[in-house]
Amino acid sequence: MKNIKEKGFALILSLVLLLAMSLMGGALILITSEDHKSNNLVDVNQQTFYAAEMALLEGERYLTNQYQGPWDTATHARNISAANLPVNDAANFNGLMTPNTNGEICRNSFNDLPVDLKVTVAESWNFGDFIANSGIPTTTVDQDFLDDFFYEYFVTRLGEANFRGAGSSSKRSSGGVGSGKDGMAFRIYGCGIYNPEPGSTNQTVVTLESVVILPLS
Repeated sequence: MKNIKEKGFALILSLVLLLAMSLMGGALILITSEDHKSNNLVDVNQQTFYAAEMALLEGERYLTNQYQGPWDTATHARNISAANLPVNDAANFNGLMTPNTNGEICRNSFNDLPVDLKVTVAESWNFGDFIANSGIPTTTVDQDFLDDFFYEYFVTRLGEANFRGAGSSSKRSSGGVGSGKDGMAFRIYGCGIYNPEPGSTNQTVVTLESVVILPLS
């Protein structure tokens, strides 16, 4: 004999289980979505840091090329006669760079810069273009993703500084190990910038600094 009180219990139980499973499924989707966003943010921050490192390397390469003589692509040799220690421009640095520019994002990211800062060079380059021009197969990188990143640097000449070294690619004359030599100090400011859309507020900026001292003789 069936118990009248048990009629419809299976249906209620099924609805309760369905509701519980739906809540669990929704929670899993939400957690997965947040993890995906977190991973994307980590990727953006890491790539922006790499772009900032690239900015410092390009700033150091600029100083080396000026010190040893600019590279002549026609003769495939350095123009030694044009070797120099670059000097600061007469005008104050307004934050604009060539050939690309993100306005004053990089300059304004360094809070302690003086208003009358003068620089020897200020350049902005697209990180995606750099990767593409490096010969890396485009099938191995997300070109659209990298196109949103820029590396920018500007260099200021600080003045004379004590130089001590045993010899390097930027030393002109020979000398004893550890011999003291006068040098010229330069500070390189580098920025890695994630800028998905011009004027967007969804930007990530990583700033790095380094000091390079080149011998005077």
